[in-house]
Amino acid sequence: MNWTWFHKLGSPKWFYEISGRWLPWFAVAAVLLLGVGLVWGLAFAPPDYQQGNSFRIIYIHVPVAFLAQSCYVLLAVAGAIGLVWRMKLADIALQCAAPIGAWMTFVALVTGAIWGKPTWGTWWVWDARLTSMLILLFLYFGIIALGQAIANRDSAAKACAVLAIVGVVNIPIIKYSVEWWNSLHQPATFTLTEKPAMPMEMWLPMLVMVLGIYCFFAAVLLLRMRLEVLRREARSNWAKSEIKALLGAP
Repeated sequence: MNWTWFHKLGSPKWFYEISGRWLPWFAVAAVLLLGVGLVWGLAFAPPDYQQGNSFRIIYIHVPVAFLAQSCYVLLAVAGAIGLVWRMKLADIALQCAAPIGAWMTFVALVTGAIWGKPTWGTWWVWDARLTSMLILLFLYFGIIALGQAIANRDSAAKACAVLAIVGVVNIPIIKYSVEWWNSLHQPATFTLTEKPAMPMEMWLPMLVMVLGIYCFFAAVLLLRMRLEVLRREARSNWAKSEIKALLGAP
């Protein structure tokens, strides 16, 4: 098996060049998919027979909840790669993805509370799913805080990687919490591995929103990583040239 592509990922210059080609595609796809998905889901999807129009919050809640969890898995994978192969880009990916994941988790919790008020009659309950999602938010905060508190970059990278790997045990807890415990939270509304229980005119806009939110994540992550790569490689000749080009300097 040819692992050249994997070793290229260790090159900040190669990543900067290739990500510059990917970024516009992800950005355009995110705008189109999110625009179509939001209009379709919020305006044209039929109301739920039990929850009426209040169910429409799922077109925001479910995609960001998906992303919040998968983003943390990405952090754990990046942490493992950083510890084993000492790739600088793995630490960059971890540090740049953590704030995005924290925001997605926060939005998932807020939209879940908005959904829960008419459904359960309260904004918050110490339900297994909600509590494990709150723990996920704290894990993100912990990684962000560690990365900023430790001055030595290598030590910070190792500490963040270890926390990301240890904390990933929370992801299956989130996923299966509604099955393992007597949970108020309903089972998965939409999965990519099982046939949706909702009619097609309701789950299709959900699928569009899920694809859109992942494209949005990819675009924002690439943008943040590109800026961080330039910051860390600022002394190299190629980075100096890129910075000058961005600033319009001669």
